[in-house]
Amino acid sequence: MTQVRQFTALIEREEEMYVALCPELDIASQGSTIQEARGNLVEAIELFFETASPDEIETRLPGEVYVTPIEVRVA
Repeated sequence: MTQVRQFTALIEREEEMYVALCPELDIASQGSTIQEARGNLVEAIELFFETASPDEIETRLPGEVYVTPIEVRVA
């Protein structure tokens, strides 16, 4: 039975590439465009769920993750 789950994707430009990170699972990928980086991340996460043991999946899945802006004083 196929299940659909939602995760967070943080995508950041690093020089000529885009790096995509799923903080909930600590899985990253990259691509030459935002769309390619996002698609590669989706593929990496799907491969993780296909190959990881149930124990590893349980260890990586957090209870809650919050993404929020913060203000920091920089001298």
